[in-house]
Amino acid sequence: MRLNGEISSGEDEEEKQTGTTTFSVQKVVVGYALTSKKKKSFLQPSFTALARNKGIYFVAVDLKKPLPEQGPFDIILHKLSGEEWHDIIEDYRQKHPEVTVLDPPDAIQHLHNRQSMLQDVADLNLSDCHGKVAIPRQLVFTKEKDPSSIPYEVTKAGMKLPLVAKPLVVDGTAKSHELFLAYDEFSLSELEPPLVLQEFVNHGGLLFKIYIVGETIKVVRRFSLPNISKRELSKVAGVFRFPRVSCAAASADDADLDPNIAEHPPRPLLEKLARELRHRLGLHLFNIDMIREYGTKDVFYVIDINYFPGYGKMPDYEHVFTDFLLSLMQSKYKKKLTT
Repeated sequence: MRLNGEISSGEDEEEKQTGTTTFSVQKVVVGYALTSKKKKSFLQPSFTALARNKGIYFVAVDLKKPLPEQGPFDIILHKLSGEEWHDIIEDYRQKHPEVTVLDPPDAIQHLHNRQSMLQDVADLNLSDCHGKVAIPRQLVFTKEKDPSSIPYEVTKAGMKLPLVAKPLVVDGTAKSHELFLAYDEFSLSELEPPLVLQEFVNHGGLLFKIYIVGETIKVVRRFSLPNISKRELSKVAGVFRFPRVSCAAASADDADLDPNIAEHPPRPLLEKLARELRHRLGLHLFNIDMIREYGTKDVFYVIDINYFPGYGKMPDYEHVFTDFLLSLMQSKYKKKLTT
């Protein structure tokens, strides 16, 4: 079968290892269907070695063979694009409920659209959590929209400049993560729908990446776009392209930062946000990109949610993930005992 993206073949399976496991635990077989890039960043040697010591073995799904003929698997980890894979894994999930699929393809699909992904945040009521969480004001333009009408729509909606422009669809490609900053509404007609326009919120040039793995939450600071002053806004016109602002090279965890900017969001707020989104999204593996409005202590905005992000950049991800996989098996075992 041919799917979008470069796929790891069944010939490089992690189960081809020598030696025995350190702990006497039941063997857990995790099938994975990942692009080569994702496999390299996620299945690092330190992770697979720790997993083997705990009885967890990673096996590459062979995309040239029918999925039901492979395994048996206890868990399937996947992040592939395309309708064909969506149908394959959904059919497998329905016919093999004994296998934990991370995560349901329809739930993942919800995060492929920037309009639907943030709606769940907008619907939340996070009162009494030591802070406020919202999403920036935004407008969605589908591919049928004439770009020349965008300036009029923005003015009509009363949106404040500058505006961040992002592709509406998130499909894992570099293009879907392109970011533009528009300083005047007339230049917006240069952009190509489908896209989302968000009001830019000054946030001190710092972004919080909140990694979710089951019930575990890890926060990492990343450098982001700097504040934009009214003076700068009055002098600059046009639309400017920016690279991805939250890459690993832009880590701000060890930088000497203003504590008012760098302080992590309150833990109770993050715990409730993560719990609510896990429930609403139906996902175990995702991350939230969050900013604090500059000059405030407790006003936060969620600007993106990503499925199965680059966990290799998350501190101590090896232990977090192995514990998570084992907890899934433990929950499954306990459920079996009670039925």
